[in-house]
Amino acid sequence: MVHNFNAGPSILPEQVLKKAAQAILNFNDTGLSILEVGHRTPLFESVLDEARSLVRELMEIGPEYEVLFLHGGATTQFMQVPMNLLDDAGTAAYIDTGVWSSKAIQYARQFGNVKVLASSKDANYTYIPTDFSVDPPVTYLHITTNNTIYGTEWHKFPFSHGVPVVADMSSDILSRVIDHSRFDLIYAGAQKNMGAAGTTLVVIKRSLLGKVQRKIPGILDYQKHIEAGSMLNTPPVFAIYVSLLTLQWLKEQGGVAAIDKLNTEKASLLYATLDSLPIFRPTVATQDRSRMNVCFVMKDGKQELEQLFLDRCKKEGMVGVKGHRSVGGFRVSLYNALPLSSVKDIVAVMEDFAKTHG
Repeated sequence: MVHNFNAGPSILPEQVLKKAAQAILNFNDTGLSILEVGHRTPLFESVLDEARSLVRELMEIGPEYEVLFLHGGATTQFMQVPMNLLDDAGTAAYIDTGVWSSKAIQYARQFGNVKVLASSKDANYTYIPTDFSVDPPVTYLHITTNNTIYGTEWHKFPFSHGVPVVADMSSDILSRVIDHSRFDLIYAGAQKNMGAAGTTLVVIKRSLLGKVQRKIPGILDYQKHIEAGSMLNTPPVFAIYVSLLTLQWLKEQGGVAAIDKLNTEKASLLYATLDSLPIFRPTVATQDRSRMNVCFVMKDGKQELEQLFLDRCKKEGMVGVKGHRSVGGFRVSLYNALPLSSVKDIVAVMEDFAKTHG
């Protein structure tokens, strides 16, 4: 058995993989592959409509929001958000919590003024900075809700500053119960909790749009995509279909509330194990630990054991345990589709390794 702890693209539910595989050969008994169906036919329109409807249902958002499935990954959103929201003379506020927020800041500076209100770079992004204030006028406040590389996560959101909040939720989308209606724009690459790589979810309040003076290329204009119903150009048909299957699976599990409970159980078990074994050291401030990406290292003086532990994980069929190249150590990703049994198995390996090498 393979235990998939990859940080993304990551594990998908088995039933999603089976249905997607079948659809490649014969989509809904049409004799056509999902890879072949016309995107403007009722066959695909029903897929897109249901996927958008499920996003609304699972996020519990109202009609003031638009739901888009777009190309380009979250990286394109680093550009598309300020292009649509930030005028040349405006100011956007960003919180720097890692590589992806840093890149978002770099992109945004090409479209207007950017204030970095706080950063955790001083400690290699091992905590979430919360000691900041937002001085108006600010067009929006941007945060990255979960930081995949470093294993930090916002547990309390900065809603109290009276400005629109924009969130990159690529690595914790639909993984926990939050009030999505308090966000003004949410974007997320699908390839961690919501499907396969190739499509990006954007959920946006219509009231944010139409305020910038610049001319926006049509393919990057949210309003144009809304008018076209996510079909301004040929959409990523297969990726959206896999997202639909994943959303259906999530609803069948009991929705976000049920998956939140499971994710809490998985993360609690792994962190409790790490805290109990002297050979390992979690790298993140306790109050900011991510439930999606658990990062840790060998304790001081034990670095020579890193490769031995990785070799043991490989022998046990555990993939994706090596930490990101920029930080080293280990990372175990616990996305929605990862079963509790996989966490129990890696905990057993860690405990046995600690007995032998601790």
